Amino acid sequence: MIVTSSPTTRPWAWPASVLAGLVMVALSGCNQKQQAAAPVPVPPPEVGIVTAREQPIPYVRDLPGRVAPLRIAEVRSRVSGLVVKRTFEQGSLVKEGDVLYKIDPAPFEVELQSAEAVLARTEAAQVLAGQQADRLEQLLTRQTASQAQYDAAYAGLKQAQAEVAGAKAARDRAKLNLGYTDVRAPISGRIGRALLTEGTLVEQGATSNLATIQQLDPIYVDITQSVGELNKLRRDLASGELSRLSADTANVHLIMDDGALYGSAGKLLFSDVTADPSTGQVTLRVLFPNPHDELFPGMYVRARIKQGIDADAIAVPQQAIQRTNDGKAEVWVVRRDETVMLQPVEVGPVVDGQWVIREGLKAGDRVVVEGIQKIAAGQPVKAVELHPATPDTAPKPVDTDSTESVPAPQTAAQVR
Repeated sequence: MIVTSSPTTRPWAWPASVLAGLVMVALSGCNQKQQAAAPVPVPPPEVGIVTAREQPIPYVRDLPGRVAPLRIAEVRSRVSGLVVKRTFEQGSLVKEGDVLYKIDPAPFEVELQSAEAVLARTEAAQVLAGQQADRLEQLLTRQTASQAQYDAAYAGLKQAQAEVAGAKAARDRAKLNLGYTDVRAPISGRIGRALLTEGTLVEQGATSNLATIQQLDPIYVDITQSVGELNKLRRDLASGELSRLSADTANVHLIMDDGALYGSAGKLLFSDVTADPSTGQVTLRVLFPNPHDELFPGMYVRARIKQGIDADAIAVPQQAIQRTNDGKAEVWVVRRDETVMLQPVEVGPVVDGQWVIREGLKAGDRVVVEGIQKIAAGQPVKAVELHPATPDTAPKPVDTDSTESVPAPQTAAQVR
């Protein structure tokens, strides 16, 4: 049917089928506009997670320390005299018994000769006294001499023997003093600068020393730890929360000035039994090899000490830890319904680039590590498991500035 339009035509004059078609077209257009305006569903953000698990983690602690020589000796003269020669190179290695200084021996040689002369005279007098005693003993048996005469002769012999013994002692003393004119090294080690030069008069028992020898290989490092940390360590070891290290374990590394680790590990020998009353700290002594003389007495170092093993510790990457305004630690955890929540935690030291978690997490919890900036509490997320990095074999730094760091456990020798 063809509908023609004219000025007199009105909509209500149209057939019902035409009006129905126009209504359907108008409704279809409205539906398309509504569909175009409806929001498209946004997929949940993707976050990287790690699953908390129990694992053995060493307890390490960075502590301050000072280098000290294994042995130290001050070279002193045992006799008075004039120094005539210095026989060592300053800063060189010397062996025990090496001659370091020579003191003028002439006066002591004369003294020795005098002592030998006195000894010879007393020995002659002893021979004469012995002959006299023998003669009177024979006369006494023949009853031609009195008992008093024999007793006097016998006493003279004993006196002569005593004088000989005294003369021998004087001779030996003179020999010793002559030998002491060679000032020898009391220990092996590296000798410092010469404190006296040739022509200096030294006196017996003087307080000044001629030189100082220090044994530097191996060498000690004395580190300090607070009494509170040491007591907590003992409690953890006693309760079994921490496992003891083997007594022969080299469990200490040194951090040099440039941040590099010293080439050789050290062995913890013992902890002192007395605390410093001014600082409340206890000294721990560590023995290090020092074949290349890289460590000098008096050096300040940082010692990284492994003092025990936490067999069932939980640790998370450092970037997973968030801080509240008051400095408390917390982490984002993915719940079973795939939404996230903030979980307060108590952290310990940083080991192998991970925070050790004391409280707040358990094995199996999924902790957000990447994509933290895209999430909010209660928001659904898509969790993607990350593969943990392989830890290095060398110990890593401990966050010694954190108030939440824990003391390092010690060996059995440490906590006696």
